This record gives sequence, C-alpha cells and structure tokens, in this order.
Amino acid sequence: MATIVTGQRAQEVRTSRSIRRGSVLIISLVLLLLAGLYGLMSGSIPIPAREVWSSLLHASDSESRQIVWNLRLPRVLTGMLAGICLAISGTFLQGVFRNPLADPGIIGVSSGGGLAAVVIMILFPEKIAYLPIAAFLGALAAAAVVYALSWKGGASPIRLILAGVAVNSLLGAAMTALMILNSEKVQSVLPWMSGSLNGRSWPHFQTLLPYAVIGIIASIFLIKTANLLVLGDDAAKLLGSRVEIGRLLIILLSTFLAGASISIVGMVGFVGLVVPHIVRLLVGNDYRILLPISAIGGGTLVMAADTAARSWFDPIEFPVGILLALLGAPFFLYLLRKGVRR
Repeated sequence: MATIVTGQRAQEVRTSRSIRRGSVLIISLVLLLLAGLYGLMSGSIPIPAREVWSSLLHASDSESRQIVWNLRLPRVLTGMLAGICLAISGTFLQGVFRNPLADPGIIGVSSGGGLAAVVIMILFPEKIAYLPIAAFLGALAAAAVVYALSWKGGASPIRLILAGVAVNSLLGAAMTALMILNSEKVQSVLPWMSGSLNGRSWPHFQTLLPYAVIGIIASIFLIKTANLLVLGDDAAKLLGSRVEIGRLLIILLSTFLAGASISIVGMVGFVGLVVPHIVRLLVGNDYRILLPISAIGGGTLVMAADTAARSWFDPIEFPVGILLALLGAPFFLYLLRKGVRR
C-alpha cells in the first residue's frame, strides 16, 4: 500500500513539474512576441499595433512601412539573436562551471572578443568585414588561455573561474591602453564598447544569423553532456561521459556564440548571467527545458531593454549595454551576497 501511495505521489510531482515547465515555456514565448511588437511600435514616431501588422503583411510606400520594415524590424531581430546567443552561452557556462556567477563577460570570453574587435576597428578599419571572425578568434584565444591556466591534471570549475577573472582584468586593461594610445579614434569605438543596437540593419542581421543558427543547432547536441556535467565530474564519468572533452566542447560553443554576438552588438553584458539563473529557479537544471527557455528569455530581455533604451530617454538614445548593466549589476551583487551567506 505504501508503495502505491509513493508511486502516486511521484506521478503527481512529475505531472505538476511538467505543467509548470509548459506554462513557463508558453509565457516565455508570449513575452518574446510582446517584446518584439513593443519594439516595432515604440520610437520617436510611435506606430499603433494595427499599422505595424499592416506594414509587415502588406508591401507599400507608406512612412509606417519604411520605419517598421527598414529601421525597426532588423534592429529588433538582431537584438533577439544576440540575446539568444548570449543566454545560451551563459546557460552552458553556469552549468559546466557549476557556478551561478559564470557568464561570458565575467570569465574573459567577452573581453577576448572585445579586444580583437577593438584592434580591428582602431588599427585596421579597412578590415571591418572580418570583425565577426576576429571577435570569435579573440574570444576563442581568451578561452584557450583560461583553460590552459586552469589545467592541472584536469580543468576544475573553480580554477576556470579564477583564471577567467584574471584574464578578464588583463584584457580589459589592454583594451583601455589601446584606446588611450589611439585617442583620436576612440569616438567611433565607444558606442560599440557600451553595447548598442543603434544603426543595426538587415546586413547586420544577415551576418549574425548563420552564426546563431549553427550555435543553436550545436547546442542541441550538447544538452545530454551538459546534463551529465551538472551532476559533477565523478558522477558524469561513472555514467560514461568523457568529462574533459565535453567541458571543452561546451566552452568552445559558448565562446563561439558570445563572440558572434559581441561582433555585432558590442559588449552587452549580464544577459548570460541574469536570464539562466532566473530560468533555473523556475524550471530546474534539466537542459532539455532550461536551454530553450533561457534562449527565449535572452532574446526577450535584449529586445525589451533596447526598446526602453531608445524610447524612454528620447531624444537621447541610451546604449542598451549600459541599461542592462544597471539592471544586471545589482542582480550580480545579490547572487554574490547570497553565496557568501551560504
């Protein structure tokens, strides 16, 4: 009798969990659509939702069509892709490091891509077409250095975090020094350093799209590996996982996604920190549901933040990276204080 009751209780728990996860997924998709619609409607010239739908569905030469289709839609879609890439990257890094404070901006990956991009923009502006590749290679080099510094018969999560913080500081100092030595060219780099979607158009979206698609597809194949690594290295090895190879592949993929995003929208931070942590509190650690909801949440957050940054401070356009930092930094301090208490 007790076994039957226990089985029924377990079934109820599984059903409740499935309902909760399904609800969170549906709500996330609704919020994503609302954030996109809000981004298309808002700006220096507000456009009602009815005109937005008409502009999207019917070709015309109207002013609303030109604004929505040529100015706002590519910017909204680019922000969504960048948010998806950063959220997936942060979700994987938090899992592989087993640390809620891990994200591309904190462990040096973003700074590596940022330094490479700044070198291209300041020293080799004629090579600007190679900016995405340079950002990825810079992020990859930073990840390789962090991995090498943390290796001691294996790369433990705590050593990876400590090495990442050190490399992040070093690369940040290098970026600052480069801008000081080339102060006459800094003005063109500052918006990118702050993280901005200003001026992003269809070519930017088309540049980011293939990187995002490749990264999303690759992330699907690493879900099982990520779920095993969350259990700990010893447990993952007992279950047949090749821990170091799996960890390396996940770090490479996270680096690829972060570098692609950085190359287009600049140093947008805290998306990979805030979104995965909140989603994990809602749905748990299973990457089969954690990863897609985090991706949706990252796209939603960047779209909504960018719309607020360009609409709420009119006539000034606030860089979205600064707004996200104002939101993310207190959240980071909260996580840090919570960890200290534990």
